[in-house]
Order: sequence, then C-alpha cells, then structure tokens
Amino acid sequence: MQNTAISHFRLMGLLEGGSLLVLVFIAMPLKYGAGFPEAVRFVGSLHGFLFVLYVLMIIYTTFKVRWSFLWAVSAFAVAFIPFGNMVLDRFLQRTFPVKEVS
Repeated sequence: MQNTAISHFRLMGLLEGGSLLVLVFIAMPLKYGAGFPEAVRFVGSLHGFLFVLYVLMIIYTTFKVRWSFLWAVSAFAVAFIPFGNMVLDRFLQRTFPVKEVS
C-alpha cells in the first residue's frame, strides 16, 4: 500500500472490521457459550479503541481527500456491519486505485 490518506484509512478500516469480527464471532460465543466474560471485556475494549481511531481516520480522510458527505456517512455506517469494512475496502480499491511508482 502507498503512504496516502486512503491507504491509511483502508488499513484502519480492516483493523477495525477485523476486531468487530473477533468480538462478534469469537469473544461473544466464548462469553455466552463457555462462560468466559473476560474475552468480551478484553476484545470489546480493544474494539472500542480501534473504533474511536477509525472515526478519527474518517474525519481526517474526509478533509484530506475532500470526500463527499455520503462517503463519510457510508464509512461510518459500515463500521456497524460485520464484513462491512471489507466491502467498503473493495469500493475504495476501485474508486481510488493505487498508482504505480516508477
């Protein structure tokens, strides 16, 4: 990935989206199925921290790239949907392709 606002946003989105998946599909079943609430406490805290960083990255990228309001709202909305950030990442790859450096 290049060192651009979009590439940083994509990386942050994948980290945040991955933490949501771990929370929903691993930590919560451990809490309710195996009686291990510490999993949700730890993963939930990590996910919350990454979510705050993700929102800050949305704000930064919106101003840096001059995203429309729709892009910013869409980026925020997908954070609540499992696999949403992965789908957004595909759209970002197509809309903002990485330029080859020669």
